[in-house]
Amino acid sequence: MTIVINLTPELEEQLRKKATHQGQDISLVAAELLASVLEWEAQDSEDAIKGIQQGLDDFEAGNFRSFNEFADEQRRKYNLPA
Repeated sequence: MTIVINLTPELEEQLRKKATHQGQDISLVAAELLASVLEWEAQDSEDAIKGIQQGLDDFEAGNFRSFNEFADEQRRKYNLPA
């Protein structure tokens, strides 16, 4: 399957330089970069969902504090004015 992607001249130049530097075909470099970004994005989304679920679980278990308690702690921690 062939997919055509239009790049800005600047981005195309960056990709060409990277491919030349690595001594690889530009298509291979582009495919590897896309695969890496897509993998990172999927992991980032999974981590965010886990974090949100942990927060919900903590809340349901009664493990939370008021905003004022949090704000007071941050003021002390970072020496912020009240």
